[in-house]
Amino acid sequence: MSTDKPAVPLPGGTWSLGELTVTRFGYGAMQLAGPGVMGPPADHDGAIAVLRKAVDLGITHIDTSGAYGPRVTNELIREALHPYPESLHIVTKVGARRDEQGGWPPARRPADLRRAVHENLETLGLERLDLVNLRLGDAQGPQPGSLAEAFGALVELQRQGLIRHLGVSNATRDQVAEAQAIAPIVCVQNMYNLAHRHDDQLIDELAGKDIAYVPFFPLGGFSPLQSSALSAVASRLDTTPMSVALAWLLQRSPNILLIPGTSSVAHLTENVAGAGTRLSDDDLAELDKIGSGHSVAG
Repeated sequence: MSTDKPAVPLPGGTWSLGELTVTRFGYGAMQLAGPGVMGPPADHDGAIAVLRKAVDLGITHIDTSGAYGPRVTNELIREALHPYPESLHIVTKVGARRDEQGGWPPARRPADLRRAVHENLETLGLERLDLVNLRLGDAQGPQPGSLAEAFGALVELQRQGLIRHLGVSNATRDQVAEAQAIAPIVCVQNMYNLAHRHDDQLIDELAGKDIAYVPFFPLGGFSPLQSSALSAVASRLDTTPMSVALAWLLQRSPNILLIPGTSSVAHLTENVAGAGTRLSDDDLAELDKIGSGHSVAG
């Protein structure tokens, strides 16, 4: 694995998660698991190649979870990249498990969370996790309710030295505020993209506090973004709609970190290049109409 720095800086520059510096363009490992995020990848060597290419490109933020596979993406990351470069920071999340039907039932009791943290340490080959996000809500999105017991369990693991930093995922604004009242957080990871902009106000509030916002499904997830405005801007710039969607996120706010996933080296390099697309004020105004035309209650 090459550790040379990339010839061209990654789009977006860097951001600080506490004292950890990460590239704003990161990589999400979920798609490395098998169909439905269950089981091993169809192309094991291809998955290893994608992870190594991400590091070769200079990416220093890899997002994963012990629930992906389960365990599969963590084990691939360890196989491909361990011992990890000092600059690489692996972010994981806990709070859900997988059932035999491929569902994502909650697992947020303190015992569940302790078990999940220790399993992440084991499968990733680490003595301390750089950042652990508490996954809240369910597959339909954020749900109201207190996170105090679950988040408190992670704070205790942090005190024990097993976790460096904490964040929340799939969270409501009230839950973000509740977490901050209990202990510092360095990021919020929620669904957000051009068409789903329910967190606009939250993003701006977090930016003012130097807290990262990490959108999952930045390209629409399992149903890719489709919009005439998006297609028109992409055509005008001679690029792809997905490139425009990534570039828009980087230009939306400096605290947005990208973690687009792929199981293809070619697609990874395309995503990096596309995210560097420069959007004019006119482009941004046209793209802003997409979110305003959708029902995005979350």
